[in-house]
Amino acid sequence: MGHLDHAAFGWLTPVLSYVMACIGAALGLRCTVQALATTGRSRRNWLVTAASALGTGIWTMHFVAMLGFRVSGSDIRYDVPLTILSLIGAMVVVCVGVFAVGYSHDRNRALLLGGLTTGLGVASMHYLGMAAVRLHGDIGYDPVLVGLSVLIAVVAATAALWAALNIKSPLAVTVASLVMGAAVSSMHYTGMFAVSVRVNPSGDALPGATAMQFIFPLAVGLGSYLFITSAFVALSPTADEREASASAQRAVESVAR
Repeated sequence: MGHLDHAAFGWLTPVLSYVMACIGAALGLRCTVQALATTGRSRRNWLVTAASALGTGIWTMHFVAMLGFRVSGSDIRYDVPLTILSLIGAMVVVCVGVFAVGYSHDRNRALLLGGLTTGLGVASMHYLGMAAVRLHGDIGYDPVLVGLSVLIAVVAATAALWAALNIKSPLAVTVASLVMGAAVSSMHYTGMFAVSVRVNPSGDALPGATAMQFIFPLAVGLGSYLFITSAFVALSPTADEREASASAQRAVESVAR
C-alpha cells in the first residue's frame, strides 16, 4: 500500500482551499438572497451567478486541496477531459438545486430537493475529480467513509440553501459561509481519508497533465473569477437599498407634481 500525504505543502493547501470554499459559499448565498428579492430576468441572472459561484468555489476548493495530495512510490497525473467535466457537472447540478429553491412556491419541498440535488452534485464532482487521477497503482475506497462524505455534502448543501432562504443580514451570511466552507472541506477530506492506493511501481510515463501544468493555472483562473465576482456583488445594491432608492424617487416625483 502506498503512503498517502494529503498536505504535502503543510497547512497551505488546506487553509487556501477552505478560504476558496468560504468565498464561493458567501457569493452563492448573497446572490441567492438578491435573487429572492427580485423577479423576472433579474432573478434568473442572480441565480445563475449564485450557481456559478458555488460550483466554482467547491471545485476550486477540491483541486487546491489536491495540489497537496501525494502518493509515495508514484507520480500523479490528471485526465484533462474528466477534470473539466467535474467542473461543468458541479455547476450544472448546483444550478438545478439553486433554481429549485429560487422558483418553487413550496419552500420546504424546494429546500429538500435542492439540498439533495446540490449535495449529490458536490459529491459527484469530488469522486469524478478523483476518477481523473492517474497513478501507478489501483485506487480503492472505504464505503463507510464514502457514504459519510456524501451525507456531509447533502447536509451542508441543505444548510446553505436554508441559510439563503432565511438569513438576510451580512453578518449572518458571513457566519453561514464560514460554516459552509468548513462543511465542504470536511466532506473533501472525509472522502480523501476513504482512499487507499496499492502502488504498482513502473517506469512508464503516465497519461494526463501534472497538477502544476493544468490544475494550478485553472484554479488560479477560477479563483480570480470568484474575487472579481465578489467585487461586483459587493458593489451591487441590496433589496433594501433598491427599495429605499425607489421610495426616494417616488417622493421626488410627488413633490415635482
